[in-house]
Amino acid sequence: MSNERLRSALLARGMTIQDLAEQIGVIPKTVERWVTQGKVPYRRHQYATAAALCVDVTMLWDDSRTQESAADLSKAEIVTVYPHRHVVPTDLWREMCERAKECIDILVYAGIGLAEDPRFLSVLAAKSKSVSIRVLMGDPASEAVIQRGIDEGHRIMDGKIRNALVNYSPLFTSHPDIAFRLHDTVLYNSIYRVDEEMLVNTHVYGIGAYMAPVLHLRRLPGAGLFDTFAKSVQQTWEGARPVTEHDLTGA
Repeated sequence: MSNERLRSALLARGMTIQDLAEQIGVIPKTVERWVTQGKVPYRRHQYATAAALCVDVTMLWDDSRTQESAADLSKAEIVTVYPHRHVVPTDLWREMCERAKECIDILVYAGIGLAEDPRFLSVLAAKSKSVSIRVLMGDPASEAVIQRGIDEGHRIMDGKIRNALVNYSPLFTSHPDIAFRLHDTVLYNSIYRVDEEMLVNTHVYGIGAYMAPVLHLRRLPGAGLFDTFAKSVQQTWEGARPVTEHDLTGA
């Protein structure tokens, strides 16, 4: 028996079987069997399909396997895991921001790699006209920043932050809608959120963040992994302070 609800959801989104297959990482023949033969996908594919079609998974399948625990749902939110930040595709950070429709949140200590990328800065400038952008960086004078530099095996984290601030400074006046704040929080992860998508760069004692793992997450309704990290961004934002002239000059 065919799955007419899945067929209708595809039509409503203007997607073909090929489109859906490419988006969730399966072959078109597999999706065709879901539609024409009523085959029930693996749970991870059920949730990925529901997210791609912007519907609740129970609208597509009544199978009892859709009644998942929070743990299984959270696993489905993991798109991929990179063993080190330096193996993340170079353009992924910028491409995510280019897709933004609602918000861009960046929570880091320095994030110097992004701040040194002119193309990334251009994307932020362009997106500031239509989406909310918040950039949270470490307070150069805070104990947390100093300690993180020590933990990474150097003592220049405050200098990295000031360099990043200088690179961002043209945006302060030309694009005032981009909100910058400084925090003194002990970060366990650097977080880069774009709408319902997120990169989480874990912090590991003794190595730089570029050597630590990165989780690529995509939010699914009813799961909790994505939301857990998103809440930490909001809490840090609420306790942070605006950037001052002193932060830029050090004088």
